Amino acid sequence: MTTRTDLPASCVTALEERFEPELFQALCDPVRLGLVAHLAASGRALTVTESAQCCGIHFSGVSRHLALLKRAGVVRAEKHGREVHYRLEVGALASTLRGLADALEACWEEGQRASA
Repeated sequence: MTTRTDLPASCVTALEERFEPELFQALCDPVRLGLVAHLAASGRALTVTESAQCCGIHFSGVSRHLALLKRAGVVRAEKHGREVHYRLEVGALASTLRGLADALEACWEEGQRASA
């Protein structure tokens, strides 16, 4: 079994710098992932009521899921009167995921060079 000490320090550092556990915890729930997909497909900010149309659960549950997504930086909330509109943070989310993918790829390439 490989331990952290068996890994190249550059890989560990690169992955630790880019890995955001809160993000993956937020995205691992099927309802939240459905909300993310719904917001992405809409291309605009949605209210809690509009967002609830995708999930088949009560808007109070949707509100809690959106609040968790907000804490993880996946969505941004904008208050308009009594309503809160949620917008997907597409750029930030894509950048974070690309950064992690790039770190994994660099680590794999380093491993390939070391094993050659």
